[in-house]
Amino acid sequence: MTVVDQTSSEPTDARGRVAELHDLREQARRGPSDRATEAQHAKGKLTARERIALLLDEGSFHEVEQLRRHRATGFGLEGKKPYTDGVITGWGKVEGRTVFVYAHDFRIFGGALGEAHATKIHKIMDMAIAAGAPLVSLNDGAGARIQEGVSALAGYGGIFQRNTKASGVIPQISVMLGPCAGGAAYSPALTDFVFMVRDTSQMFITGPDVVRAVTGEEISQNGLGGADVHAETSGVAHFAYDDEETCISEVRYLISMLPSNNRENPPVHDTGDPAERRSDVLLDLVPADGNRPYDMLKVIEELVDEGDVLEIHERWARNIICALARLDGQVVGIVANQPGHLAGVLDIHASEKAARFVQLCDAFNIPIITLLDVPGFLPGVDQEHGGIIRHGAKLLYAYCNATVPRISLILRKAYGGAYIVMDSQSIGADITYAWPTNEIAVMGAEGAANVIFRKQIADAEDPEAMRARMVKEYKAELMHPYYAAERGLVDDVIDPAETRSTLISALAMLRNKHADLPSRKHGNPPQ
Repeated sequence: MTVVDQTSSEPTDARGRVAELHDLREQARRGPSDRATEAQHAKGKLTARERIALLLDEGSFHEVEQLRRHRATGFGLEGKKPYTDGVITGWGKVEGRTVFVYAHDFRIFGGALGEAHATKIHKIMDMAIAAGAPLVSLNDGAGARIQEGVSALAGYGGIFQRNTKASGVIPQISVMLGPCAGGAAYSPALTDFVFMVRDTSQMFITGPDVVRAVTGEEISQNGLGGADVHAETSGVAHFAYDDEETCISEVRYLISMLPSNNRENPPVHDTGDPAERRSDVLLDLVPADGNRPYDMLKVIEELVDEGDVLEIHERWARNIICALARLDGQVVGIVANQPGHLAGVLDIHASEKAARFVQLCDAFNIPIITLLDVPGFLPGVDQEHGGIIRHGAKLLYAYCNATVPRISLILRKAYGGAYIVMDSQSIGADITYAWPTNEIAVMGAEGAANVIFRKQIADAEDPEAMRARMVKEYKAELMHPYYAAERGLVDDVIDPAETRSTLISALAMLRNKHADLPSRKHGNPPQ
């Protein structure tokens, strides 16, 4: 890239200086060379400016510090001082709302972070926090710029500190569009959402070469930290897509569901779906037999506006669903057991997934609707040794700490501690409904009968017949659909076909809910 020599033949008139300014800006916009751009495209990747153009409304981008250059010397850097220093920062609009963005430019120093590069990111993060607007990072960088030494590492520290400061204040969205290795991977992990693109984005702390040297394991970059790994196995990525265009389009859609900051409510959109619409099909979607599986996602799609659901962590911890949707135009967060996978039990990963989502909704004023069909916690040595007590407590803590409107609906099973954890009335749900197919109990009837009637069953001439009789007796006495309603543990038993209108009515009633937690510096949730 040619750098203008500002020490010779300086223009002396205003027009000349303006012409010089336009020339410098054009150099910054054009980037290092056409060859570098072609190399980026050859990898199936867009340039930083192309990505920003897809993210923001047309013509809305305002760039900050476009002419910033590094001041490092040594290792040949003194002769390479491109404008932007490898990161493009600024703000623009998404559907008319202000959004801040920074995008690594892989064509310049491989997008590696140096002192000036980091300072630009720090500044745009500070601006986003002060303005109360979402921050999107378009990540495509090679880590720290090793030619600048520890100055680059300090730059990462400043980013992490600001990620933490902004947490729960403004939405932070990380879009991974290239490699992200070492300490750089911690910034996305501190943000609210992580998007990845298959085959082009990877995240890991130690790469395949280090893994091979230390453990002898052979693994590719995608096998170690690709999009599918983080979307299905580690849970680091909330979303994974096949191409950048789709990925960035979905980022725009997510932003449309979120408030600009923690002092605002999410945008309300009139979808035209009638609030009073009946859903008679729900009786066909959900079998009355509690042992038969079904797809809870289809239930959610039937209930929400236009069947439009944005599922978070769709492929990780699939036994629980976390999703954003709209009811009567209002954004809601939905947490639901998925009987179609592991019978909808709670386990370590499901508890973690739901706890983080509940915290997100509470931070950004999104009402929470919980749909219960849960047979309990997953038993097993791996679960116990893996800390299911600690991880299950995360979900319990998140619900108990949430002050947004909280509505619970019990479709079928609601057993034991899992029922309590899934936003039961006893931990502060504002209103709790149940279908007439509900089974609310300490445990399943078979297990309860084996405990309570152990002696009678053992002494019977026909133990199996006695067990069946005792199971039936227990169900009739303590698990009939109206037992919980009779004791005030649910507020109403409703016709499933009227679920949508019932939920919308409850949301309207809770719209001005106000709840204060005790004064404290911060809580100490289980980790």
